[in-house]
Amino acid sequence: MTLSLFSQFSSPSLLGIPLIIAALTLPWLLFSLPSGRWLNSRMTTLHEWFITRFTNQLFLPLSINGHKWAPLFASLMVFLFSINMLGLLPYTFTPTTQLSLNLALAIPLWLATVLIGLRNQPTHTFGHFLPEGTPTLLIPVLIIIENISLIIRPIALGVRLTANLTAGHLLIHLVSSAVFTLLPSMTTVALLTAILLFLLTLLEVAVAMIQAYVFVLLLSLYLQENC
Repeated sequence: MTLSLFSQFSSPSLLGIPLIIAALTLPWLLFSLPSGRWLNSRMTTLHEWFITRFTNQLFLPLSINGHKWAPLFASLMVFLFSINMLGLLPYTFTPTTQLSLNLALAIPLWLATVLIGLRNQPTHTFGHFLPEGTPTLLIPVLIIIENISLIIRPIALGVRLTANLTAGHLLIHLVSSAVFTLLPSMTTVALLTAILLFLLTLLEVAVAMIQAYVFVLLLSLYLQENC
């Protein structure tokens, strides 16, 4: 039971080639390419509207220097959103359930925001480690605590995304297994469980969208502190 339950999170392979590469490439193939037509299709218009609204809302509190990150954050948002949604389809693999992938996205971007703060405003950046008016005896303790809280940020980013998606997939797997088990003997209970499964799937769709947004939003907040 344990192996069958968690086997859905193992990266599949074909002829020794990990298929996670294909899973990471597929979302980009679903996006419409820009065309020379005067009027875009409905899908292209909706896609552009979504990107514009998301970028305006995310970068409104940032300074002009932070707006250079808009293409990167918008691409990351669409990328995570597509992977999370495609992972809800049957017989698919969700790369964002892998902690290694999420940390590989979180750590470099977080480190880039820290390095930008150290380069542009080092005094302000180091000022976060020691608030003004701190008693002398608490200075070493506060410096250690602030360093730990700074280092733990990318780990929290990756773990949050991994845990939320993994928990949702496990719940869907358990409830769907219960539906097929109860269907021959307790049809009424199985139908009620199927309704619960449908509602849980809708919730997981919302979680997939929200977690992609939260991941990029927290990165923008880290950038706002250092930009």
